[in-house]
Amino acid sequence: MSELEKYCFDGTHKFKIKKLSTNSKADKVNKEEILKKTEKNQQKIFELQDRLYAEGKEGLLIVLQARDAAGKDSTIRHVMAGVNPQGVQVYSYKQPSKEELAHDYLWRCTNNLPRRGMMAIFNRSYYEDVLVVRVHKLFKTYQMAERCLDEKTFISKRFRQIRNFEEYLYDNSYRIVKIFLNVSKETQKERFLERLEKPEKHWKFSASDIPERELWEEYDEAYEDAVNETATKESPWYVLPADQKWYTRYLVSEAILKALTEIDPQYPKVSEEEEKLYPQLKEKLERE
Repeated sequence: MSELEKYCFDGTHKFKIKKLSTNSKADKVNKEEILKKTEKNQQKIFELQDRLYAEGKEGLLIVLQARDAAGKDSTIRHVMAGVNPQGVQVYSYKQPSKEELAHDYLWRCTNNLPRRGMMAIFNRSYYEDVLVVRVHKLFKTYQMAERCLDEKTFISKRFRQIRNFEEYLYDNSYRIVKIFLNVSKETQKERFLERLEKPEKHWKFSASDIPERELWEEYDEAYEDAVNETATKESPWYVLPADQKWYTRYLVSEAILKALTEIDPQYPKVSEEEEKLYPQLKEKLERE
């Protein structure tokens, strides 16, 4: 079993958050070797992304979910550092605006779906509606018909809608890689303290981060249910250990590379008639 496989959930087995490691120790990996593998993966991702863009048949959506201080931003910057920016876009979803709240919860994300041939990264996503919205019961404040706000069924309906939405995307030539960066409470505390101690990192810290830590168990349950209710063979979840960023980045690169390899994009072929013209066109250019 590869390092990635043990963190993959495709609906065939249940995800239990407390049973999954948040660090690299359980995998007994060598950091130097992992760094080399990550660099090789980045090069392969670059090559496959170029072919994906040229072929233009499938789009790749990367959904990234995590608790605060799990390393989402740095993971995106590092893993995608080598790709052609022309073929990838990153969208960060914060607290929804009034305009966004006036639409269905998928609206702000569907507007940013990539064109086929492109890649898009959602830093947080429509999954917030079954995570933070669930934990804080924010749906009670939604301006919606009462029939839509039954507390007993609201979240279960969201799960059904998300499964259907992702099936729809897959059937329309999109691949989705869903990643949850699983950071431990201890590591999050260390990173919060670092943000408080270093002036250059103060901007990363929010006072609301502390009350959210008090809801750790509630978020555990929400993440667990979200993965189990929406993991499918076509749109699997990768619940990756996030305590060591170097290992997280490697596993994220593995998940993206796996999806691109399965797509197996190819450069478009020109017609025989066009190809026959190339020698004389080449000769003409060389004579200039």
